[in-house]
Order: sequence, then structure tokens, then C-alpha cells
Amino acid sequence: MTNTTGTTVAFDELLVAARELSLAGRWETALRLLDATTCDTAGDRGRLALASAEVALQSDWFGGTDLTARRAEHAEKESPGADWDLAFVRLRHDYLRLLRGEGTFRPGPEGKDPEALAGIRRTAHDLHEEGPDGVRCGWASMYLGLIADNLFAERTAAPAHYEAALRAGEAGGDDLLVREALRHLGDHDHDGGDHDRALERWGRATALGARAGMVPGVLSQQMLLAVLARDIGDAAGATVLAREIARWAEAIGAEHVHAQAVGFLAGADPTAPPRESGS
Repeated sequence: MTNTTGTTVAFDELLVAARELSLAGRWETALRLLDATTCDTAGDRGRLALASAEVALQSDWFGGTDLTARRAEHAEKESPGADWDLAFVRLRHDYLRLLRGEGTFRPGPEGKDPEALAGIRRTAHDLHEEGPDGVRCGWASMYLGLIADNLFAERTAAPAHYEAALRAGEAGGDDLLVREALRHLGDHDHDGGDHDRALERWGRATALGARAGMVPGVLSQQMLLAVLARDIGDAAGATVLAREIARWAEAIGAEHVHAQAVGFLAGADPTAPPRESGS
């Protein structure tokens, strides 16, 4: 049990509530809830700090904040010699920082530190080898694919990792992992000109995100559907959808998705792949 604002609630239920608030884009509320919570045991304090770092990462990714580093450091202090889950938070944060660069999203290896690129790939490989269960190994596979795709511009290498992540997510019942894998496999279908397969995967990914209550993630997925609509000749439908995505994203503070939608309306393609490595 834990105590928050004078009310006793089950600790596991509190963590679930904070996670669901975070998925819905209510990052400040989730962090306030976690910060107001006191725990009786060192183990629970470590879990609480880890949950806070995970919420901070969602806020940084979708909301453009810079909260994860401090929260991850606190989680490390609460759990010295931290476990796989905190190491995975750090991996995702490093990926975001390399992808974001100086405040803008810059896929591909150009302008990035080669040692940092090699290090993040090595870390993802180690997490895959050390994953304590199939789902967590699947998440490491997912990031091996993202790193290959978006940091190294190795487009042909990434899909095998996404397929492994998809199998792990389906076997383990992790809708968010399945969503993430389908999202990026659909991106490769789209780039290869298979619009029917892209629509199938992207539509399913959108539904899975909605079922999980992932509001910013659903908007980012709908952004892909707007891209596809424009590609198949439905420019009017694509514009209407993108305008609504921009409106919703701005309303909830999903800065990255809002920027994508605004760029799309100006003619940009948010799915344009980085240049192939060595090109």
C-alpha cells in the first residue's frame, strides 16, 4: 500500500493510473501523482522512481520537454545497479537525443558522433541479449530496428528487427509493442509503394493505440494515414485530417506531432526516410 494526498491506495494500481495518464498525454498530472506518493520499502521507491522516468520520457518525446535525465538519475539512486527497465529508459532517451539533435528531428548519421552511434547500437544489442522475457527482448529488437533505420539510415536492415518485435508483442500480448512494430513496418511498405499493405498495418496500429488510450500516439499514427491519403490522390481528405491532427496536438501539448501536421499542410512529407548510409 502507499499513501498519496492522505488517501491509501494499492501501489500497483497507482502505477497503472500514472501510466494511463501518461499514455493519454497528461504527463504533468501523472508526475504530480507520482511525486505526491510515499512508499514504505526501498523496492517500491525504486519502482516509483522508474515510473516517473518513464512518464518523463513520454513527455520529452511528445511534448518537447527535457525531464528524463534528472528523473533517470533519481531512479538510479533509488535502485543502485539498476535493472533492465531503467537501462531501457536510458537507451530510449539517448535515441531521442541523437534523433532530436539541436532541437529538431534529424534522422540519419550525418552530423552525429560516430562513437555515440556505435555505443547506442551496442547497448540495444546487450539489452536484447539480456532481456528477462520475450516482450522485453522484443522491445530491444524494436530499438535495434529504429537505430538502424533512423540513426544509421540502414533501411534494408531494419525490417527484420521490426518483424522480431512484432512476433514478440503478439506472443506476449503487448499491444503497444505490436503497434510500434506495425507502425514502422507500414512505413517500409509505404516507401516500397505497397499502399494496401501500409494501410492495413497503419490502420491496425491506430486501433491498437486507441485501445491503449495512447492519445498522442493515435494522432501520430493518423498523421501517417494522412500521408497515405495524399499519396493515393485524396488530397482534400488528407488536408482535413491533418488540420484536425494539428488542432488536437496543439490542444494537448503534443509539440512534435503538431509540428509534423503543420509541416505536412505546408507540403512536407514526415515519413521521408533518411539518406542511405554511405550515399
